[in-house]
Amino acid sequence: MESLNNDIKTGATVTHLHRRWAGGEVPYRLIITGGGTGGHIFPALAIANEFKARHANAEILFVGATGRMEMTRVPEAGYKIIGLWISGLQRKLTLSNLAFPIKLISSYFKARGILKKFKPHAVIGTGGYASGPILLAATRNNIPSLIQEQNSYAGLTNKQLGAKVQKVCVAYPNMENYFPKNKIVFTGNPVRKDILDLNSKREVALNHFGFSPNEKTLLILGGSLGARTINESILEGIDRLVDSQVQVIWQTGKAYYESVRTQIQDKDLRRIRVHDFLKQMDLAYAASDAVISRAGALAISEICLAKRPCILVPSPNVAEDHQTKNAMTLVNEGAARMIKDTEAKNLLVSESLKLIYDQQLCDSLSENIGRMGKPKATENIVDEIEKLIA
Repeated sequence: MESLNNDIKTGATVTHLHRRWAGGEVPYRLIITGGGTGGHIFPALAIANEFKARHANAEILFVGATGRMEMTRVPEAGYKIIGLWISGLQRKLTLSNLAFPIKLISSYFKARGILKKFKPHAVIGTGGYASGPILLAATRNNIPSLIQEQNSYAGLTNKQLGAKVQKVCVAYPNMENYFPKNKIVFTGNPVRKDILDLNSKREVALNHFGFSPNEKTLLILGGSLGARTINESILEGIDRLVDSQVQVIWQTGKAYYESVRTQIQDKDLRRIRVHDFLKQMDLAYAASDAVISRAGALAISEICLAKRPCILVPSPNVAEDHQTKNAMTLVNEGAARMIKDTEAKNLLVSESLKLIYDQQLCDSLSENIGRMGKPKATENIVDEIEKLIA
């Protein structure tokens, strides 16, 4: 560690430090906390993978909320995880809310025990219930800490922690409303790397879906769980899609797949591909000319990198209506179109067909949304972590 400090005093670059650390001189220990939804878990895993790629001997421990999806997803990715007995506050009086203070105190003391035993060099939070206790304990024990906020509207846990941690990595501009300006680093959101350079994959992608290169292709996304409104809106306008020349890749989500298949079984599906889940998202983006999607932070980050014109339908079932705020950030930059959830049944299919055949508008949206992409987000976040450790 002394040699590491000397490097910094003499102005060594971060790249030089990468080589020094990757050589195995110092076995770093990192705690990453966050979960509840894929929007918190995927960035956490991406950060862990990048850190591990640079420092093969690093020890990485996850801390999540007992009973939430991170308790299965993280071990599946090859990392250890410890669960805290913690949950969020509900908007109405419930037994869960009455138990919240007890859960918070219990989780805080368990978090202190985890820190004492594991002795991390840094603690990273990506949002979610478990982030609060472990990051609060870390900051009170002067352990370098960083949070990564995916949305344009900061979550409650991250807002409360922003003044306590050393750095806040954000994906949207103008986040000074939520965090101290001197702590903000504009990195973007970690996304899958296989959606870079999609143009080189277009021919393979069209062949994969059995599509013609001479027709337009619409990609419809509702996330891995699906989006009821988007699915119902597409069903409402299915005849218009069938009658058009547009080719369709439709991800319904597992919960809606069988119902959708039943409702369209008598339709002409030669140009419509219905999937419960898309394993090769890079090919789906590469084949597409326009995208319909919810406005989750990671979905938007992917579309930005894919540089696809899109119509966003924000989910109303999220805290503080943050998907609408995400979408409006793009709309205000001329980088996307938005349709409200309540208007989707009447407008979504017709507006999608208008968009996909308006090449001038598509080009404009594509150029503007491409400017908002951050292809090196994960690397930049890990750079910030390494600076904290140094």
